Amino acid sequence: MSTAPADTFHHSGESSPKAADSAQPSVQRLDGRLKDLLAGKKIVMTGVTGFIGEQLLWKILTELPESSPSVLVRRKGSASARDRVLSVVKKDIFTALREAAGGAEDLLDGRIEVLEGDLPNVPPLPVDTDIVVHCAGDVSFDPPIDQAFTTNVIGTKALLDRLIAACSDEHGTLVKVPHYVHISTAYTAGRRRGAIPETPHVHSIDYDAETQAGLAMRDLIEAESRTSARLTKLRKEAEREHRQAGFLTTAADTERRRNVWVQAELVKAGTERARSLGWTDVYTFTKALGERVVADVGSQIQVSVVRPAIVESSWLHPYPGWIEGFKMAEPLILAYGRGELPEFPASPDSVVDIVPCDHVVNAILAVCATSPAIGEPEYYHVSSGARNPLTFRDMYGHIRNYFLEHPFEGGKRGTARLPQWQFPGASSVERLLLTSERAHKLAERALALAPRSDRTRKFAKDLDRTRGRLDFLRRYIGLYNEYSQSELHFVDDNTLALTRALHPDDQPAFAFDTGVYDWTTYIEKVHCPAITAPVRRMDAIRRNRGSRPTTMKDLAKDRAGATALAIFDLDGTIMSTNVIEQYLWARLPELSPAQQLAEVGRVVRHLPSYLRAEHRDRGTFLRAVYRRYRGADLAALENFVDTSMAPHILSRLSPEAVRRIRDHRAVGHTTILITGVVRPLTRPLEPLFDVIVAADLATDAEGRCTGFLTGPPLVGESRAAWLLHYADLHHVDLTRSFAYADSHSDLPMLSTVGNAVAVSPDVPLMRAATANQWSIVEWKIKPIFPRWALPQ
Repeated sequence: MSTAPADTFHHSGESSPKAADSAQPSVQRLDGRLKDLLAGKKIVMTGVTGFIGEQLLWKILTELPESSPSVLVRRKGSASARDRVLSVVKKDIFTALREAAGGAEDLLDGRIEVLEGDLPNVPPLPVDTDIVVHCAGDVSFDPPIDQAFTTNVIGTKALLDRLIAACSDEHGTLVKVPHYVHISTAYTAGRRRGAIPETPHVHSIDYDAETQAGLAMRDLIEAESRTSARLTKLRKEAEREHRQAGFLTTAADTERRRNVWVQAELVKAGTERARSLGWTDVYTFTKALGERVVADVGSQIQVSVVRPAIVESSWLHPYPGWIEGFKMAEPLILAYGRGELPEFPASPDSVVDIVPCDHVVNAILAVCATSPAIGEPEYYHVSSGARNPLTFRDMYGHIRNYFLEHPFEGGKRGTARLPQWQFPGASSVERLLLTSERAHKLAERALALAPRSDRTRKFAKDLDRTRGRLDFLRRYIGLYNEYSQSELHFVDDNTLALTRALHPDDQPAFAFDTGVYDWTTYIEKVHCPAITAPVRRMDAIRRNRGSRPTTMKDLAKDRAGATALAIFDLDGTIMSTNVIEQYLWARLPELSPAQQLAEVGRVVRHLPSYLRAEHRDRGTFLRAVYRRYRGADLAALENFVDTSMAPHILSRLSPEAVRRIRDHRAVGHTTILITGVVRPLTRPLEPLFDVIVAADLATDAEGRCTGFLTGPPLVGESRAAWLLHYADLHHVDLTRSFAYADSHSDLPMLSTVGNAVAVSPDVPLMRAATANQWSIVEWKIKPIFPRWALPQ
């Protein structure tokens, strides 16, 4: 059994004599060891796949051998409830139990009953249920309002109804009195100040009316999201970002934005309704209403309500620092350690009420062994602030000390510089954040005007990192601002009396006195090492793996052969040129110097309209440029390309691109060039590709170009459609195929293959590639001929 250093076990505070006197009834209730008091009891649990529930199940299986846990778990996708519980008992903390049982399956079948169901769709509970421990619930601080009510209010009532039905006869008469233990939160006290007693919170909220109103918000906000005004705004936002990619891409992003807006409005509705009634957020509001539901519906049974404060890693059991996932404090601690949390709007003297998970679990099991009077719920605060307070300034000092001694290993920028918090107040932090957000918007506008280059991409990456930090700060300041300035004092007399009522033999395994640990040891020696260890491991893996792309695969290991394609864009991807430059290559050599100047002048004069057309639609831009080929002799143009322009074209090819194309051909892939360039200009590239899809110039009866194309140029979504059709005709597996492009307009094409690679991309494609975890490569091109030199 794990133990903490001996010098850390001391009380930093004692309860008042009055509290000690009030503890006597609790002492009388625990007249034996917990394993005896709970022997033969059927304990139905919810939330076993969660943080507290998992350790609670482990504790029952480890310390209460004659108790029978029954777990209510919902199906998740293809995983049944049994599959999910099996995954739980395969975790490390269950190793000894698995070995003793002969394996995970035997442990599950021999000790645990699995009930498949959900909240509020609760299945019938076993008729021999003695205790229900309701740990499940929506634990995020900002769930959508309808989701919060569904889980924390409706789900709680459904579980109680099932419990009462299981303990009643066919006439609805109770034949046994079960004990319902409700796991709530200490912050159901809301925006109150001062001492919070272990009693019901006084309010006059009609939870039925609030629940109906909360559920109705979904339909109201969904309807608002479909109004013409809202859809127009969202569509225009999507078009600004995705216009070049095509209408379907824009439509998909419009719908994505609508769904995001709906979720954000549902969250906002919950937050504002909660604050209008005196709670910090919809989580604490609905948990408070859930407590009222428990008191009303459970008036005929035994009811206990356990209110933990901020639950973090374990102090002792199953081992010091045990934690599953990130809880309330972890994102902030890690951000500070990386130098990304310059300040926080906390009051330095406000108490941050942290309690280790094992203390909460021990308290829950001790409460299970009590016998509260029917119709008189008992309340227990599992908290530390009353007798072992930790202020925000103290916590900051402990975290800073830890990272000064154990900094994260530096990356390219070196070891992070730890900020020194001055605690300037919430308004000062908000002003700083607003100023930073405005500066970021101005920088984004400047970025939109910058030409494509390595420097521009680097600037965009820096902006994205800044945006991530600002979004992080905005989210967590919004979530935790009120908690970090709260002036609550959770009275824990009942909880302290209960831990003191434990049998002496239960103290090592079940004690939950939050005055026994000091914060230096807990934060600097237990908690911070526990939460940073997996992060450090992942950092080490990334350093060892390097920044090697994930979709730019080693073709020597590829076995797809002819079932895979390798699709390449031309301009900006494998070749450094553009359609205007190519036109001038083809047109100017046949003109006199004076005519050349005149033609260049005409092209320059049209450049603004060309650029506007390209911004709106790539196809419109290409059609406008290709009108200039009107009157050209197509056969003569092809001959000129073959005899004079070929060296210029080939000199603009990237050597890395050529090697990659040849590598694809070497392993049997079908190489395809898809471009909006007119077909004559692709003739020098025919030896590299099996298929070339290009723009075909229309001609008259004499073979002269009309200035039009034989069909729409293949751009944006039309490339993806062509690929899908080609793959269907030739039985190609696009999931094993490759595509290379440089422009955001090629996003639909890249999205159709399993291995997309962004080559020297523009900023929108770079961001899409990063979001999709596509490789980003730079194929350098050093032309032999200067850009102003014309083919001879």
